[in-house]
Amino acid sequence: MVDNGHSVHDVAKVRCAIITVSDTRTEANDASGKLIRDALGSADHVITSYEILPDEPDRLRDRVGGLCVDVGVDAVMLTGGTGLARRDTTYEAIVSLLDKQLDGFGELFRMLSFEEVGAAAMLSRAVAGVCQNTAVFSLPGSQGAVRLAMERLIVPQLSHIVALLRG
Repeated sequence: MVDNGHSVHDVAKVRCAIITVSDTRTEANDASGKLIRDALGSADHVITSYEILPDEPDRLRDRVGGLCVDVGVDAVMLTGGTGLARRDTTYEAIVSLLDKQLDGFGELFRMLSFEEVGAAAMLSRAVAGVCQNTAVFSLPGSQGAVRLAMERLIVPQLSHIVALLRG
């Protein structure tokens, strides 16, 4: 990672809420949620909550919207529901909440995914942005996608993103 002096004001411990969006996952078999928790923990960030919610857009929108106004949460990470299947509605729910969309996240995620999975990368609707001054990242449900996003994009920049949002 290139350090151009911008990281001097980065936030050391980002407070993160994690939501796995799934109609079938449980805490026992939620490998992608565990990857997010492990990646954030390894970076010394704080996990304020972890939950599994069904892919129901109104419920998801209400929960994420509530987390975005919680002064104890700096970032919300979601995994699942970003594909093209009929029940995949996470993208629509999250985009409707964003005050600012971080277009580069989705673009870079798909570019990096293309290197690993080829043209199937275009099927991802991973998205990130800002909701009520809270960073929001919505990732696919696959372990490979979560690992890629956390290691290559989110963890390296999360402290800086939150510092920018705090002003």
